[in-house]
Amino acid sequence: MLTINVAVLLAAIVVLRLRRRTHSRSRLDEKMTVVIVPALGVLLAPTPVGQGILGFLGQAASGVTQAGR
Repeated sequence: MLTINVAVLLAAIVVLRLRRRTHSRSRLDEKMTVVIVPALGVLLAPTPVGQGILGFLGQAASGVTQAGR
C-alpha cells in the first residue's frame, strides 16, 4: 500500500508554484498559493520538523532582538 504524506505533497506543490515566473501567475494562482502555504504550516507545526523550525526561528528572533539593544 502506498501512503502519501500530505505535508510532503503540499510542500512539493508550493515549490512548484513558487518556481513559476511572477508575471505568468494569475490572481487565482496567487490566491491558491496563499491558501496552501498556511495549510502546510498547520500540518508541519506539530511534527518534529515543525518544532525544529520553530526553535530555529525563535533563536534567530532572539538574536536579532539582542543585537538591537
